[in-house]
Amino acid sequence: SDVGPQKDRVVSEEEWLRKWETGNIGFHKEQGHPLFQKYLHVLLHGRSGLRIFFPLCGKAVEMKWLADMGHSVVGVEVSEQALKEFFTEHSLPYSEELVPDIPGAKMFQSTCGRISLYCCSIYHLSSSIVGKFDGVWDRGALVAVNPSDRQRYVSLMVTLMEENSSYLLVTVSYDPNKHKGPPFYVPESEIKSLFG
Repeated sequence: SDVGPQKDRVVSEEEWLRKWETGNIGFHKEQGHPLFQKYLHVLLHGRSGLRIFFPLCGKAVEMKWLADMGHSVVGVEVSEQALKEFFTEHSLPYSEELVPDIPGAKMFQSTCGRISLYCCSIYHLSSSIVGKFDGVWDRGALVAVNPSDRQRYVSLMVTLMEENSSYLLVTVSYDPNKHKGPPFYVPESEIKSLFG
């Protein structure tokens, strides 16, 4: 695929943490993403009590919306600050515990039990730790993953999906020669080859 100079671009975990620390989080949508409301029916298919996964979740407000609708939400994010801000901004009481299978990882869980957010690299997760999901809301994960890690990311996501799950993916379209990313440009042809 023609992603130009982005092919070898690497954004470190430290850079992401710095974005949160300095408030450089233009990717966060206070009002939620407009495409979420528009395509929510595709994610849910009229089903209730689903398990929905938010890769690289940040403090996405959609997590609270789905939990309020009775769904279980699991997210993963490297920034502990982002996860704590999520609970604080929604006035949600939560508990914090270590994740035995992932050294240094923490899991923040709402007292109601419907929201579980893991603070670690997404690549440390597996279905044996977080289970499988009926749906995925990938609003800014695939486009944030380093281009060289896309295959690894998608391979992991496939292992986390139930057979009849729905995957909502938001990407951005632009000339990759004019912007170094993230968000990275992921051409439709690459999405098709990654997800099959």
